[in-house]
Amino acid sequence: MNRELKALGAGILTSGLALGGAFVFGKALQQQARADSHQLPPPAVSGQGSPPMSTPEMVAAGRKLFLNSCAHCHGVDARGDEGPDLHDLQMSDRHIVSVIKTGFKDEMPSFAKKHSDAEISEILAYVRSLKDDPPPADAAP
Repeated sequence: MNRELKALGAGILTSGLALGGAFVFGKALQQQARADSHQLPPPAVSGQGSPPMSTPEMVAAGRKLFLNSCAHCHGVDARGDEGPDLHDLQMSDRHIVSVIKTGFKDEMPSFAKKHSDAEISEILAYVRSLKDDPPPADAAP
């Protein structure tokens, strides 16, 4: 009986250690996924290294693409019309890219076939440049 209890205890201890290790590994994966979720999508041409950083040229190109593809729903100023306001979005770059590529059923079309990855990166750069300006200090509440 004593031998059986020791074996059972050892089995429980081993299982606990395995579960603890899996938990720690899972947490590490979650942290990495959160860190990765704020990166720009990969460059359109493979082998270019890290994703491009947003530049004024990318923002300008993204605005042109936005005006041609997105403004009819999100408004010329991106403040929303049929689609939502895009200023100060609180979602990751990867999520924004996913929405642009796949759309939402009965709400937003997919633009995966209309725009290349590089163009979607430009649209993302433009959308990320949209900031709500704080009201002037002397403005009435």
